Amino acid sequence: MANPGFGQPNPFAPPRQPYPGARQDYGEPDNDPYGSLNSSTTRLAGSPGYYDQTPQPDFNQRNYAASVDSHSSYPSISPFVDPGVGSNEPYPAWSQERQIPMSTEEIEDVFIDLAQKFGFQRDSMRNMYDFLMHLLDSRASRMTPNQALLTLHADYIGGQHANYRKWYFAAQLDLDDAVGQSQNPGLQRLKSVKGKGGKTKNLDSALNRWRNAMNNMSQYDRLRQIALFLLCWGEAGNVRFVPECLCFIFKCADDYYRSPECQNRVEPVPEGLYLSTVIKPLYRFMRDQGYEVVDGKFVRKEKDHDAIIGYDDINQLFWYPEGLAKIVLNDNSRLVDTSPSQRFMKFKNIEWSRVFFKTYFEKRSTLHLLTNFNRIWILHVSVYFFYTAFNSPKVYAPQNKNDPSPQMTWSAVALGGAVSTSIMIAATIAEFSYIPTTWNNASHLTTRLIFLLVILALTVGPTFYIASVDDRPNLSQVPLIVGIVQFFISVVVTVVFAIIPSGRMFGDRVAGKSRKYMASQTFTASYPALGRTSRTASIALWLLIFSCKFVESYFFLTSSFSSPIAVMARTKVQGCNDRFFGTALCSNQVPFTLAIMYIMDLILFFLDTYLWYIIWIVVFSIGRSFGLGLSIWTPWKDIYTRLPKRIYAKLLATGEMEVKYKPKVLVSQIWNAVIISMYREHLLSIDHVQRLLYHQVDGPDGRRTLRAPPFFTNQNGNSNGHFFPKGGEAERRISFFASSLTTAIPEPLPVDAMPTFTVLVPHYSEKILLSLREIIREEDQNTRVTLLEYLKQLHPVEWDNFVKDTKILAEEIDGEGSNEKGSAKVDDLPFYCIGFKTSSPEYTLRTRIWASLRAQTLYRTVSGMMNYSKAIKLLYRVENPDIVHNFGGNTERLERELERMARRKFKFAISMQRFSKFNKEEQENAEFLLRAYPDLQIAYLDEEPGPKGGEARLFSVLIDGHSEIDEQTGKRKPKFRVELPGNPILGDGKSDNQNHAIIFYRGEYLQLIDANQDNYLEECLKIRNILGEFEEYSVSSQSPYAQWGHKEFNKSPVAIVGTREYIFSENIGVLGDIAAGKEQTFGTMTARALAWIGGKLHYGHPDFLNATFMNTRGGVSKAQKGLHLNEDIFAGMNAFGRGGRIKHSEYYQCGKGRDLGFGTILNFQTKIGTGMGEQMLSREYYYLGTQLPIDRFLTFYYGHPGFHINNILVIYSIQVFMLTLVYLGTLNKQLLICRVDSQANVLPGQPGCYNLIPVFDWVRRCIISIFLVFFIAFLPLFLQELVERGTGSALLRLGKHFLSLSPIFEVFSTQIYSQSILSNLTFGGARYIATGRGFATTRINFSILYSRFAGPSIYMGMRNLLLLLYATMSIWIPHLIYFWISILSLCIAPFVFNPHQFSFADFIIDYREFLRWMSRGNSRTKASSWYGYCRLSRTMITGYKKKKLGHPSEKLSGDVPRATWRSVIFSEVLWPLCISTIFVVAYMFVKSFPDDTGRTPPSPLIRIAVIAIGPVVWNAAVLVALFFISLFLGPMMESWAKFGSVVAALAHGLSLLGIVAFFEFFWFLELWDASHAVLGIICIIAIQRAIQKILIAVFLTREYKHDETNRAWWTGKWYGRGLGTSAMSQPAREFIVKIVEMSLWSSDFLLAHVLLIILTPPILIPYANRLHSTMLFWLRPSKQIRAPLYSTKQKRTRRWIVIKYTFVYTIVVAFLAALIVLPALFRDHITFNCSICRSI
Repeated sequence: MANPGFGQPNPFAPPRQPYPGARQDYGEPDNDPYGSLNSSTTRLAGSPGYYDQTPQPDFNQRNYAASVDSHSSYPSISPFVDPGVGSNEPYPAWSQERQIPMSTEEIEDVFIDLAQKFGFQRDSMRNMYDFLMHLLDSRASRMTPNQALLTLHADYIGGQHANYRKWYFAAQLDLDDAVGQSQNPGLQRLKSVKGKGGKTKNLDSALNRWRNAMNNMSQYDRLRQIALFLLCWGEAGNVRFVPECLCFIFKCADDYYRSPECQNRVEPVPEGLYLSTVIKPLYRFMRDQGYEVVDGKFVRKEKDHDAIIGYDDINQLFWYPEGLAKIVLNDNSRLVDTSPSQRFMKFKNIEWSRVFFKTYFEKRSTLHLLTNFNRIWILHVSVYFFYTAFNSPKVYAPQNKNDPSPQMTWSAVALGGAVSTSIMIAATIAEFSYIPTTWNNASHLTTRLIFLLVILALTVGPTFYIASVDDRPNLSQVPLIVGIVQFFISVVVTVVFAIIPSGRMFGDRVAGKSRKYMASQTFTASYPALGRTSRTASIALWLLIFSCKFVESYFFLTSSFSSPIAVMARTKVQGCNDRFFGTALCSNQVPFTLAIMYIMDLILFFLDTYLWYIIWIVVFSIGRSFGLGLSIWTPWKDIYTRLPKRIYAKLLATGEMEVKYKPKVLVSQIWNAVIISMYREHLLSIDHVQRLLYHQVDGPDGRRTLRAPPFFTNQNGNSNGHFFPKGGEAERRISFFASSLTTAIPEPLPVDAMPTFTVLVPHYSEKILLSLREIIREEDQNTRVTLLEYLKQLHPVEWDNFVKDTKILAEEIDGEGSNEKGSAKVDDLPFYCIGFKTSSPEYTLRTRIWASLRAQTLYRTVSGMMNYSKAIKLLYRVENPDIVHNFGGNTERLERELERMARRKFKFAISMQRFSKFNKEEQENAEFLLRAYPDLQIAYLDEEPGPKGGEARLFSVLIDGHSEIDEQTGKRKPKFRVELPGNPILGDGKSDNQNHAIIFYRGEYLQLIDANQDNYLEECLKIRNILGEFEEYSVSSQSPYAQWGHKEFNKSPVAIVGTREYIFSENIGVLGDIAAGKEQTFGTMTARALAWIGGKLHYGHPDFLNATFMNTRGGVSKAQKGLHLNEDIFAGMNAFGRGGRIKHSEYYQCGKGRDLGFGTILNFQTKIGTGMGEQMLSREYYYLGTQLPIDRFLTFYYGHPGFHINNILVIYSIQVFMLTLVYLGTLNKQLLICRVDSQANVLPGQPGCYNLIPVFDWVRRCIISIFLVFFIAFLPLFLQELVERGTGSALLRLGKHFLSLSPIFEVFSTQIYSQSILSNLTFGGARYIATGRGFATTRINFSILYSRFAGPSIYMGMRNLLLLLYATMSIWIPHLIYFWISILSLCIAPFVFNPHQFSFADFIIDYREFLRWMSRGNSRTKASSWYGYCRLSRTMITGYKKKKLGHPSEKLSGDVPRATWRSVIFSEVLWPLCISTIFVVAYMFVKSFPDDTGRTPPSPLIRIAVIAIGPVVWNAAVLVALFFISLFLGPMMESWAKFGSVVAALAHGLSLLGIVAFFEFFWFLELWDASHAVLGIICIIAIQRAIQKILIAVFLTREYKHDETNRAWWTGKWYGRGLGTSAMSQPAREFIVKIVEMSLWSSDFLLAHVLLIILTPPILIPYANRLHSTMLFWLRPSKQIRAPLYSTKQKRTRRWIVIKYTFVYTIVVAFLAALIVLPALFRDHITFNCSICRSI
């Protein structure tokens, strides 16, 4: 773009027109760019123009384009001419002189009338009146008031995109209303659904009737309808989550209002009638689905989602006429049988509990993946089958030939079609179980199933025919032709199934014309259409990805796999034998291995796609960023020097002003405000500010002129050091601001014409403001550092500026201090330490605020978001200099005027659900917020105890800083107090919290913010541009009802505008940086590409929502408990399926905090993972997966669930690969492998050798492949840095990541993700042990880390380590090093990223704590003990007992339902059995060869059985003995408190002894052969695991919520435990539990020691701790956090503990090492002669 000089008008706007649409009423088509298209001159010939029905003068369009000589862009009746007039009107745009259709008084009368007719609450009515007036004021400030009311009515009730109108036609109510009361309408409707023909004509005429009715409505009626809708919505409470139900209520109310009986009523209905008769019954139904009342408390019912009728099920009843027909009254008549005008009065008689039913079963099962994503499976599994079948001819060749006949080859490859058909059949059968077989749902499924079976016959049949005739001698050509035809049918079938969504096959649910599908089309499949370029890009992207993938996979994976197949397909192992199975198993070991290899290859085939997806999406994203004008190639110097012009051109809405005021003057005000705000936040010091501001200087001719700051004038590239602190926050913010203005941005409107918007923050119990104690006291002895110290480390420059500032302040207050230099230094110390010298509140408060603004507090969020108000005032002042003139020097009145404008355009509400229950400190902090920001509004829940024994009444209450304080109670008096139907918090809390406060938002748009975000003034200046993204600025002056499908009203509305997030905690070392990098790539890079090709669903939290669109469609987030764990994603999917567009803007960003300790990051990932698991179950995924066209489906899949499924597959690939290696290892160990020459020909002279060389080549390729898939994860981050910050910084960041071992963390977090999804799909219950917030500097002790991560990852890692150990012993190739690293990282990652893990003293003290943790909790209850951890991991399967036993330890247990039988049978019984079988087969193969002496060994099966089951039997025996001992001794020993612990310790010790003894015995049996022993141990572990899982799953009843039974078992005291009658049955149950617990205890003991041994070597290296901290925090050793200070007494005890436990630790480690090393050394000398041993 050319650089326009400042003298010219704004280069982007059409000449002299502030925004399109200013002149449309003048009817001058020659100079209006859009006039000929959409002004009212182009009417339909027949219809009278909209304005001609009621003659109105022509000058009601507010004239912005003022004539050149009046410099005000205001109409002449400006409130500023005479500041007394009109300035206090609450809704200025809706004022008398603007030709309003009805005055505010008339509108108020409408509301009062409605409230009296229906019994709405008074406060709700006042609230909704204010709400509507704000909406009208917001709209009318940029169009005529008439048009404002019209478009509003179109948005809420009757327009093309109004949800009410869509519902009206989807539920076929047009038929209901057209039929009249002559015949029975209910039956009539059901017939009309089934009727054939003439449907579309019928629908079109109905649409036209609707449009005419809307068009001919009076403005009064339109307003009344909106008012009635809002009143129904405003009191609906939780019913707001079911939008179509709300539509139905509104329709009934509207019909009733029009009826004569309503009009003739004189006396008003009692207040609150609507709430108690209409809303409460519905609310009660919703609540009783999930809760029951026990002793006046609500207790969660133990039901899973498929048994709960949730919001979505309730809502879907109202979609279909058949559903409405199910609504029955308590006299068994149907609601539809009464006439429409009578229905509303019948609401109190409806029996809701008989009406609703499930419309989609969210069963927990992995089959959802099959149903929803069937096209993914077909694209991969079928193509893989085609490839592999073609490349493994030997598998299906006849026994005597080497190659199959051609027809057989064609036919075998063609079976791929049968594979895809069977996938479809499986998906359809699964779908049957998720959809209730009522009305019209299942019919298309049945037809589909029949069709699929026919296709299956077509694709499989020919193969049977060909196989039967294949070996006949002189064959005709027929079989060959049949085979070829079959192949082509298969290809077509696969392509069709892979491309057509299953919802559109055989009965199109998406685009079908039949009215039967109307509702599901309207509400689940109205996807907004993509523009032509976007659609092309989308299709191109997927063609590129899949063509690359299919080519690469064919050559790299499949064709390289053909040679191992050729070698292995028919190899039989000779000369092996087994006592029981003969040669049946061992001779087929090679084909077994081959089968595992096939699976391995398939998994890699899946992973490849993700790899290509990442590569291409990054390419597209970067291409897109160049297209948007963001790029690294523009030098910074240009970006900065052009900044002033860009601010002027893009941020300011300047109509005529440049004539009088120089642009420089305007820009300077904006820029100076931004710089000063940074100075106030202590980001810049005074010197920096001086170099950045515009200054007034005396010009050469004596006039004062503005001098631009050196920052803009002498930019020679990189000398930013003296403008702002290097690498600081200020630099980041200014550079983002400058580069963001290079992109194309929507034009701003003048401030008084901009729409009103609201920021809403849900707040539960997050910190509001840090207290002094929290800042300067350590949390506990593990933290080692106070909060303030830590923040000073992270923000040294800002602390420095703060201290200077405080000193200046202190000097001003204290007067001149002493002048001696020496004492000044000493005096300054307290400032530098804690930021204040005297503890008077004004100083301490400053320090508290400084710290709060750098931690994650609500105060930070509020002060950040309040910048909007500052920005609006600033823009208003800059753009209307006349105001400043008119007010002369009266700054107070000027400020009041600015305040008024800011308050009119911007509202800020916090939904503090706990406000009335705050403790004293929280109350003070909240009060402080209200005093600091009086315009802040707080919505909270207020509870009034009900009548004796009745339920409490709850109210939604709104207060703000202007509410006066009540003298008696000391609380503020509420502005509005609306009664709710009951306790609104029925779900996970956040969405309910938003929903109760949503009625207090004002204006047209909402920005939803979390309580850990931040915002900056320079970003807030762009608010008008962002709101312009909703494309509602220039609405044509044509009525939306004048003609249907007018192009302006035809576009899909924009529902959500996404923005970027900046993670402000990224400077806290490696973990913070990883988290920030993830967010950068996901939130920015992929979002950019996805939004372009129409796949962005996720709305993260700084996003702007179109409030009218979202609130008429079920609110801003979904709220069913558990299912909608990630409530925000569901809002995005909901908006997308109902026809809203979702955009992404690059030029705006908010700050966001993340918790950055290891544990907290993983808790966050667990939450994301479990949330993803819940999403897989949800109906939204089902609709998207089965209805989206292929390219958008793939975009959706790889953008959202694909990432997590890829993680699951990465982990599976590691496990399957380990298994492959074990099997190959057994072959390599026992068989003679041929040696080959360089041409891979077998050398002669090796009789009976097996040529397995190609297989080992394949293994190497596999490892490379897995390695690549993993490392591609770093590519997006690298490129993102490259594009945004340049090559150097990208390489540096990547290098830092690798040096800080971030790949270890990546492997680990992949495991956490995949584990959390899988366990959620099996068991449900997002349960994890919280590790608390806090910093990344706290050292967490070993036992906590172990208990938190053993289940998800350490156990699996250790099992795989054993497999890897065996593989390494039997086939060593250097490639295996990579696996050693990645599998070790599964075990040790939690400890590697634990701060100060490697300091010697702490390590030993940890060991002591670990030993105590292992053994406590047996005589009295302890909060954290091994026993508690073991129980918690068990309850997932057993569930808790229903009966409540009031015990304090009940807090530990969540209200998670017990897992279902089916999932438990599979995951806990069958799966472990399969795995142990696989390993046992491998072991038996190794043992099936004769040994050196030629003796065939005895059966390995018996040996394994003895060694595996032996320890269990031993434990049982020990337990029985101890049970009787404690039963008799216990009561006598009652006075001895430790008795239980002693017995327990004895038992544990004996079980440990048993396990060790059995191991030694086993090793002796194996004649000290290490690799055989390892393989044996693998088997033993698999078998024991299977036994334990089966015992827990099959034999255990539900768990008590307390641990009485455990203590009873050890102390022998069973009476007096509150067990009641079950004191007899419990010992038997506890016996089984204890058997399992013994094995678990001893294995945990050994495992933890192995881990400790692995972690010991770094401790012995000097300075390891220093290095480790540097790696973790990225702080130089000098800057690092000091060692903790201890008193002498503490030091002494610590030293003693360290000495004592070092000794213990060394002895234990030496003992364990001896068990392994000694026999290995002395193996030749140790010989026992025992006869039993020979037979085992």
